[in-house]
Amino acid sequence: MQGELETALSSVADHAVRTQAAGRTDAGVHAYGQVIHFDSPAARGEYAWLLGTNSRLPPDISLRWVQEVPRDFSARHSALARSYHYVIHNHRGRSALLMERAAWITFELDAVAMHRAAQDLLGERDFSAYRAVECQSSTPMRNVHAIQVRRSGEFVVMDIRANAFLHHMVRNIMGVLIDIGQGRRPESWAGEVLQGRDRTQAGITAPAQGLYFVGPEYPQRYGLPGPARAWFPP
Repeated sequence: MQGELETALSSVADHAVRTQAAGRTDAGVHAYGQVIHFDSPAARGEYAWLLGTNSRLPPDISLRWVQEVPRDFSARHSALARSYHYVIHNHRGRSALLMERAAWITFELDAVAMHRAAQDLLGERDFSAYRAVECQSSTPMRNVHAIQVRRSGEFVVMDIRANAFLHHMVRNIMGVLIDIGQGRRPESWAGEVLQGRDRTQAGITAPAQGLYFVGPEYPQRYGLPGPARAWFPP
């Protein structure tokens, strides 16, 4: 995605453009509201950037808004928090329409138990047990502000907000909660895994297609739109 976006922006700017994003996403992960910034001396209006770039992007990538920002703004470093949304289609029958939009779990999940278990992950903690082996962050410390797991018809949905996330952190959290939701592990296991700080003692890494980057939050002084609303499932 980054390469295609930079190619489109470079065409509009008439010079090479390099972007920085609020957060990285794995292949197969979706984004409601990724935020990027770039520097350019090109004299273009906000609508010209928007229309010109979108006309050069593939149909699965689209700019929603463009806004000039102060020089001290950084899409990554200025963010106060980030939010993710994870969707599980919890049904015995596979949906052809949802195969790239949600994880598919056939065994009925107990969303209430998953929610209760997830509350043990709140606060500033060492998330070594929930990070990928290849994670390049200099510290495993992250501050999780809120986690909600709920059922919506055939779907089980997790919304999580934190100051930042480690590589695969959300997918690894969901992997642990899936085992708890299936009754394979007690609700206390999520906290026990966290305390153990050992990735090998945790659960699976949940599939990428169920994960959505909702977006970052920035200080009000920048005047930027807030994170998008996660509308799926309804």
